[in-house]
Amino acid sequence: MKASLNSCLIHFSNHVHDVLNKFRALDFLGPLALRLYLAPIFLVFGWKKVEGFDGIVQWFDSGLELPFPWVMAFLATAAELIGGVMLLIGFATRYIAIPLMITMIVAMGTVHAQHGWYAVAPTSASEHIAAPLAALGLESAQQALEDTKAVAERQDRARSLLREHGHYEWLSEKGSFVVLNNGIEFSATYFIMLLMLFFYGGGRWFSVDYWLHRRFRDVQEAA
Repeated sequence: MKASLNSCLIHFSNHVHDVLNKFRALDFLGPLALRLYLAPIFLVFGWKKVEGFDGIVQWFDSGLELPFPWVMAFLATAAELIGGVMLLIGFATRYIAIPLMITMIVAMGTVHAQHGWYAVAPTSASEHIAAPLAALGLESAQQALEDTKAVAERQDRARSLLREHGHYEWLSEKGSFVVLNNGIEFSATYFIMLLMLFFYGGGRWFSVDYWLHRRFRDVQEAA
């Protein structure tokens, strides 16, 4: 009886797996979605650096104290602006992912790491990722929860002031007020997405890389 049940479960799981495998015909949608998501982000990042390039150089120099600030600013700007275009059309996807990942690592290490994980400060200690660690007595996690409580207090106070002295319904009509935390969350997410593109490329059909591969690489391998 047990052997028969195991056989049925194996047969069922294999059948489900076979059904899921049929969706691999659409596997090009994953890289395409990543590219279309990331491309405008890096284009905006790059264009903002172009518009305020002198300020970026000064910030890299006096704010972040990076070596060769003009060169670093130029490389970051070029990587994001050119990289956004390359991601959009799927050209040299795996190659351009490398400098973009480096840019994200530098951003995480020099700008965001000191602020922790969250890009937007959480206002509920129970929802904080440090909550389980705080329960174990980790001091830094407990401090993170205290900071979260302080953020919630300040946010409530700001809302109270706006309700009392401002048109709160109009001010919050397009979204709730939040406290910017500027942590590594967004940069880390972009890095992971770029990492996937680095390993899997731009995908089939809708990338220049795919058609270049079909035109040149396949001919070389056939020879």
